[in-house]
Amino acid sequence: MPTPLLILSRREVEELLPMGECIEAMAEGLSALARGEALQPLRSVLWTPDRNGLLGVMPGHLSGAAETAGLLGVKLVTVFPGNHARGEDSHQGLVVLFDDATGAPLAVFDAAAITAIRTAAVSGLATRLLAREGASDLAILGSGVQATTHLEAMRAVRRLSRVRVWSRDPEHARRFAAAEGERQGVDIEAVSSAREAVHGADLICTVTAAREPVLEGAWISPGAHVNAVGASTPATRELDAAAVARARLFVDRRESALNEAGDFLLALQEGAIDERHILGELGDLLTDRMAGRGGEEEITLFKSLGLAVEDLAAGRHLYRRATAEKRGTRFAM
Repeated sequence: MPTPLLILSRREVEELLPMGECIEAMAEGLSALARGEALQPLRSVLWTPDRNGLLGVMPGHLSGAAETAGLLGVKLVTVFPGNHARGEDSHQGLVVLFDDATGAPLAVFDAAAITAIRTAAVSGLATRLLAREGASDLAILGSGVQATTHLEAMRAVRRLSRVRVWSRDPEHARRFAAAEGERQGVDIEAVSSAREAVHGADLICTVTAAREPVLEGAWISPGAHVNAVGASTPATRELDAAAVARARLFVDRRESALNEAGDFLLALQEGAIDERHILGELGDLLTDRMAGRGGEEEITLFKSLGLAVEDLAAGRHLYRRATAEKRGTRFAM
């Protein structure tokens, strides 16, 4: 008899995918990708006629191991930045898992919750691999969903001594500082400019919907680590060319960065860097193929785009936990 389809709501995803466990799942998935145990094609994007939103199709495959079968999967995600004004998430959709031996559908998960958690978890993993051991002064540029989960991820991998947040809407920054400061038990200072937020910071996360740079290279302190997350199309960026040029640059997937990362591609077009500026992928660091930070004064940069293999790694973890704990809804197809 076919295995019933597992369905997890957003709340169930959040409960079964805590940040610390998700960071380890991301390490497993990206290590598998580096070893050739995963398939990761470029995503396909369909824009709406008015260019106000898009539908992304992100397929992938994770090979099986001794304790688990292989997985085929796809994330179907819509991105509508205007949703913020309506009080709704900009990212919505589904992650669907299939058995790679039979093709049978196994599970359907809320993609917004997975995206929020796993994106920050990958930044947490990059920070663990690239930031200075004593890095503790965090600047967050942006105050939305990813700001919340990135604060959780940074707290999971470094002991924070100071947190500052900036947003283009000062009231959003103040609300974020008050709400997340109380929820996560940390003092957060809302500041009036991005430059003020990053002054002296050794951890910087850019999680905005900006189309033009909000972080300038001249502002970044020696020894800082930057997670650039918000821009994911060739024509948008959060970092100026100087910020990219000053840093040792690592990505989640080189092919994706060469096709999709506006922060990198626009700096390339402006002549500030060449393609060799991408030193490697996180998987190269996880499998000890290369070193990350070379010195205390170096600036390191992780350019995040988000990969289907990350969604599959999160989905595999969710499927294991939900099955073991008898969580979720089972539906006989």
